[in-house]
Amino acid sequence: MKTGLTVWLPTVWLLCVAAVARADERPNIVFLLADDLRWNTLGCMGDRIVQTPHIDGLADAGVVFDSHFVTTSICSVSRASILTGQHARRHGIVSFDTPFTAGQWADTYPARLRAAGYRTGFVGKWGVGDTPPQVAAMAEHFDFWRGRPGQAGRLFIDPHDPTRTHATAKMGDEAVEFLAGCRAGRPFCLSVSFNAPHARDGTPREFEPDDRDATLYADTVVPVPPTATDAFFRLLPPSVRRSISRTRWELRFDTPDACQRTLRDYYRLVSGIDREVGRIRAALAEHGLAENTIIVLTSDNGFFFGERGLADKWYLYEESVRTPLVVHDPRLPAARRGRRSPALTLNIDVAPTLLDWAGVAPPAGMQGCSLRPLVEHDAVPAGWRQEFYYEHVSVRDKIAASEGIRTDRWTLIRWLDETPVVEELYDTAHDPLQERNLVADPTQAATLADLRSRLAALREAAE
Repeated sequence: MKTGLTVWLPTVWLLCVAAVARADERPNIVFLLADDLRWNTLGCMGDRIVQTPHIDGLADAGVVFDSHFVTTSICSVSRASILTGQHARRHGIVSFDTPFTAGQWADTYPARLRAAGYRTGFVGKWGVGDTPPQVAAMAEHFDFWRGRPGQAGRLFIDPHDPTRTHATAKMGDEAVEFLAGCRAGRPFCLSVSFNAPHARDGTPREFEPDDRDATLYADTVVPVPPTATDAFFRLLPPSVRRSISRTRWELRFDTPDACQRTLRDYYRLVSGIDREVGRIRAALAEHGLAENTIIVLTSDNGFFFGERGLADKWYLYEESVRTPLVVHDPRLPAARRGRRSPALTLNIDVAPTLLDWAGVAPPAGMQGCSLRPLVEHDAVPAGWRQEFYYEHVSVRDKIAASEGIRTDRWTLIRWLDETPVVEELYDTAHDPLQERNLVADPTQAATLADLRSRLAALREAAE
């Protein structure tokens, strides 16, 4: 039985070295990264509850990627992949306290852009080599540095701050400060890494919103996902059932009231990010920078809303690995704006894309591909990827290790801490909630064998 899977890697590598921008066309870049933002919790992604008018405005005048994924769903690894354009198997950063080597850093998108004359700034959560001394040492690598460790301050609102300024708003202030220092004649790249809507783990109110949003969604009942049941939890292998995913579910979703408190606060944090996106866009306009500044917005991970009795992310289910991606390029002609792309895109594509816009050739070690052809043209280029390799071996004492393959139709998950390895197979195109595990279905035996073979090839290519 044929599955329709194709060999895409060599062709896509050719696409990755496509034409780059001329030096006199170099745009400014603002890269906005949310933390644990699900792919569908934005108005432009179909959510009818959340209020995100500024992000929706970017989408209305830009390009939305409907099939964007991360190759490892945990903060430190995903952020390292975003910065390097590499799978975890290549960059090797699988713990929170592992920093980049000097050689690795030289090939990241901020280092390459700075070497090419860009003014570079970083605001917010760093996450790679995330101890305070390691984070502080990164200041020398940027022209403007307001980075901090992922759990810096522990709370979204410092109780000793009389202004009660929310961490998201502080990052907005710092982004506006950077933009005020930009000058004509020198392009810039500003990376803003919000630490919302990620929980402040273990604090009394883990998703504490901005005071201005305290009553937002107060009368809203957020729908509970259909797979958020004990029946689905019992189907999980033991390594997942005893993982920290379940411990955190007990803190956030174990009763209807707890579930609604968590989801309302999560939505409030997303709306808080949207407010700062609006401020950043206003600052660009104020300083005459808007017409030559590309804005990219995405997230480092997805997030479970209690699906399968789980919280957080980490696993190769759609809620965990699928994230939003919105690209707003004001230079696009009107006919090219307000589009949606079905192409399968990855977090490792961010770095080569930003370099492509700047006219900087990607380092040989980058494994992602520039999304510029997808932004500038309606059609998905021939040979674009139809599958990717997923891996997660971080924090293995608390998080079940796994790997898998996600194609344009299928999802195959392998649980590596089970003996023998346990597998799950989903026809995700026809079963988007991944409710029916087909791994034991004899009619899918050929599909399963083919996916195992494809996964092995992708695993090797990711090294």
